[in-house]
Amino acid sequence: MSIGEITNLLRGGILEVLFLAAPLLISALVVGLVVAIFQATTSIQEQTLTFVPKIIVILLVLGFLGGWMFASLGDYTVQLFRMIPAMAR
Repeated sequence: MSIGEITNLLRGGILEVLFLAAPLLISALVVGLVVAIFQATTSIQEQTLTFVPKIIVILLVLGFLGGWMFASLGDYTVQLFRMIPAMAR
């Protein structure tokens, strides 16, 4: 196995993680920004006001995209296992 193949393998793993984490992180970021703007305009400084909406949105995104996330991760895992015989040579 060459350095180029190892680099491509690592790049694929990092991209897979980014594609799976991006919807959750972006949705939490948007909700956090909206809540922060709401808190700044109303002068409400309650910590649970930022935590609870983020958790709810993350659970909703997981509910909607969870099947795609698990299928994508499963496909990537199967692809890695199929590469094992070639790596043993």
